[in-house]
Amino acid sequence: MSNIWINIQVITIVFLLLLLLIALSNTRSFRRLGDYPAPSRFPRVSILVPARNEEKNIAACVRSLLAQDYPDFEVIVIDDESTDRTWEVLGKLTKENKSLKIRKGEPLPRGWIGKHWACNQLVGVASGELLLFTDADTRHHPNTLREAVAAFEAEEADFLTALPREEAKSLGEKLTIPVMSFGINSFLPVGVAHKTPWPVLSLTVGQFMLFRRKAYETIGGYEAVKQKVLDDVWFGRRIKAQGLRWRIVDAGNYITCRMYNNMQEVSHGFSKNLYATFDNNLLVYLPVWLWLTTVFILPVFVLGLAITGVGISETSVVLVLITIGCSVILWGITHLRFHYPLYLTLLYPVIVFLWVFMAARSMVMTIAGKNTWKGRTLNIKVKPAEESEDLEDVRDRPA
Repeated sequence: MSNIWINIQVITIVFLLLLLLIALSNTRSFRRLGDYPAPSRFPRVSILVPARNEEKNIAACVRSLLAQDYPDFEVIVIDDESTDRTWEVLGKLTKENKSLKIRKGEPLPRGWIGKHWACNQLVGVASGELLLFTDADTRHHPNTLREAVAAFEAEEADFLTALPREEAKSLGEKLTIPVMSFGINSFLPVGVAHKTPWPVLSLTVGQFMLFRRKAYETIGGYEAVKQKVLDDVWFGRRIKAQGLRWRIVDAGNYITCRMYNNMQEVSHGFSKNLYATFDNNLLVYLPVWLWLTTVFILPVFVLGLAITGVGISETSVVLVLITIGCSVILWGITHLRFHYPLYLTLLYPVIVFLWVFMAARSMVMTIAGKNTWKGRTLNIKVKPAEESEDLEDVRDRPA
């Protein structure tokens, strides 16, 4: 048994060294908005914002979008059957700026997830050569659109996604939200992902998705992903599968987003989509989270046993210390780059534990058919691993 444990520790260290290599390579490959030369042309951009029950966020978001320093763009917002004051707020905004276009969403048809249907309607009234989907909880620097188009043109992209500065204010947010940046920076070798056609090497951030309209139409638009909880993930994969150019940039200096306000909201928010990230494949999902537990939590537990005098071999203790050291460096790279408090680096076992808990909750809620979002229930049928479809009856219904 001791030899097996030693082998696991060695494999864990090799794995962490690989992640460190990816994170370090991304210091060059994962480029930032603002690093690109000014574009030679300024294609018309349609900025599209779906809004459901966003009375607290929508005004600040829309004002930041209307203030863009870009010569040719439009902002269109759709009220997706909100039950709060979203439509009233939008009406007041149109009085401030006549160029803002607002629409009332049509009733949700059978076979569509709510947000996807709203985005599909937005495209129907958009006139831009480029289509930018962004969320109502984002805030944009006045140069965001100019710099995004500069990156888009320089990369000759068909699709550009950007990682915002994910704000975390409460303790619950600080212990969970940074994992999004950690996951991209540590697990996605951006340089390799840009150069290879493999759909699996793509991560898309739904808070900022910039399409060339022709590319959007080529992959089937929202009609093609209307039954997928994670439209962003599937868009990235479909872009690559069609041989189109997918690109990702760090937009932390230009876009901010506060997704949730406390731990309860974080847990509910991620529980709806963590399992879907793995296409509801239990045979992949369980090993992945078991392995992350082995890598980031188990070594700390073993070190604790050694400190309390439990018989742990000297070799094992040394390997555990190396593992923990690699983990601290890896998490430190993320926290430094994305400007999260450095003390969080030492709390990485707690961070991973919370995500393992949310992963388990997501799996249980999904299988039980109890996943809800903004007053709608997502009916997701779990099928055998070899099947690719993940929804049985995808019509959202009132919770």
